[in-house]
Amino acid sequence: MSTRSRISLTVAVAAIALSLPFAAFARDLGAEPVAHVVVTPATVEFQSSAPHDSITLVVNGPNGLTYTKDFAGNPMVRLQDMHGAADGTYLYELRVTPQISSDVKRQLADARAANDDAAIDRIMTAAGLKTPPYQAGAFTVLNGAIVSPDLQEGPAFRPGPSTMTAAPKSGTPAGSTGTSVNPPAKAMDVVTADDIIVQGSACIGLDCVNGESFGFDTIRLKENNTRIHFDDDSTSPGFPNVQWQLTANDSASGGANKFSIDDITNSKTPFTVTAAAPTNSLFVASSGKVGLGNNNPGLNLHVTATDTPAARLEQTNGGGFTAQTWDIAGNEANFFIRDLTGGSRLPFRIRPGAPTSSIDVQASGNVGINTASAARQLEIDNSTVPAVGFRNTGAATDQKFWEFAVFGNTFLGDVQNDANTTQAFWLQVNRGSGNTISSVTFPNGNIGIGTTSPTQPIQHSNGAYLSVGGTWTNASSRSFKQNINDLEADAAMDALRKLEPVTYSYKVDPSEHHVGFIAEDVPDLVATKDRKSLAAMDIVALLTKVVQEQQKTIEDLSSRVKQLEKN
Repeated sequence: MSTRSRISLTVAVAAIALSLPFAAFARDLGAEPVAHVVVTPATVEFQSSAPHDSITLVVNGPNGLTYTKDFAGNPMVRLQDMHGAADGTYLYELRVTPQISSDVKRQLADARAANDDAAIDRIMTAAGLKTPPYQAGAFTVLNGAIVSPDLQEGPAFRPGPSTMTAAPKSGTPAGSTGTSVNPPAKAMDVVTADDIIVQGSACIGLDCVNGESFGFDTIRLKENNTRIHFDDDSTSPGFPNVQWQLTANDSASGGANKFSIDDITNSKTPFTVTAAAPTNSLFVASSGKVGLGNNNPGLNLHVTATDTPAARLEQTNGGGFTAQTWDIAGNEANFFIRDLTGGSRLPFRIRPGAPTSSIDVQASGNVGINTASAARQLEIDNSTVPAVGFRNTGAATDQKFWEFAVFGNTFLGDVQNDANTTQAFWLQVNRGSGNTISSVTFPNGNIGIGTTSPTQPIQHSNGAYLSVGGTWTNASSRSFKQNINDLEADAAMDALRKLEPVTYSYKVDPSEHHVGFIAEDVPDLVATKDRKSLAAMDIVALLTKVVQEQQKTIEDLSSRVKQLEKN
């Protein structure tokens, strides 16, 4: 594993007591005690007997070393897993994925689908998922071995018995001195009921010595465990009484070198800085702006890095939802969103130099491409040739690129295959009155409707087509039809008598006159099912039947006339 790789460990375990040395680790780094930690020179094992669905271990080490692994049982990390871990401090995390019933999962999924945050909060609270068990800590590798947490530091200097002098109490008459006290076997506490003013520096701790060199220090804590504890002993109802602590470094062997703020009352550590953190890792300017990696933030949050400044949004599965991690980052190549869980895909990218409103989503929901005022749900603006393309990236024989573009008053569609380009069709629009389409052209090919292999200029899958010579031909094959019966002569004659020819003009063009029929008024025999249109062949068939009957009558009469003439 390269030194630039990162280590992430997530462990799901249920809460049990820690051994005393590593319990201090957990408290110092703000984690809940959820596992018993067993350390050997080559391994760190986290033992839990409580039920859980899964365990993931995350460890961060020197030189960007990263190790991540999911466990069905107890998590463990070995030196060999970290590819010869370098000497230094390693931080670990244990995150519990609790056992969640299928009913709770279903309720959470329904609430998520409904975007009901209140319901999600209520369900998670009832199921105990709001604060899933969590533990964090550290271990140290020194001279190629993991340091045991059971090692003890040597005893610190402690002053021996001496004569203690109590300070004069406030209001003591001038000239009075403190009372000499014979010390007991153990040094006495010094208690004063007055203010204390030290016009110099103060050293507090078992390792302070006479003649301490303070430099610019005003207060110094000096011993092997340095803490400042704020003990608010308020007992009246309504008064805050949480205890806080400033903690410098873990107390157990192999622990972390760090400074943290501990919420003692609630066993939390909301703030931690580890040793060797870069200058200006976190900087709050007088304006209230926050800099990460810089001391002159230009916006409310300003992130600076030499390589791809980024933010990570990580949802664990401890709350009943599927784990998912997204990265938001930018560099000289692009601004992007990375789906880390989905294989580090980049579903969204913006390249440097992209014009203003390259993608603009308006308050109406309309989306503009190169426009901030889209008039339709999707609008593409371009000063020369607005266009949209569709590319098939499948097998080489299937790779095509379709393009639809606008050139002046022409809408063009073309398809490209390798280096060849074929203009598939274009619409020529007359920009005069009504902006009507003056021509539709499909060069070098026929138009198929419902068929992929038209043999005529316009051909429908039902058999109708427009011939090369310009004749519209209806589908009339026996293979297309059913319920075929002879047309009765009486029915044809009756329908013919009911036909009412009219003259008319269409509303869209009152200047053009026609002769024909009104669809709503024709007899049922030739009417269409919606009575809004007519089929010319129906009228032709009706007339043909009537003419045939009339022809029979003419022939019969002609035969009689000839017979009479012979007589």
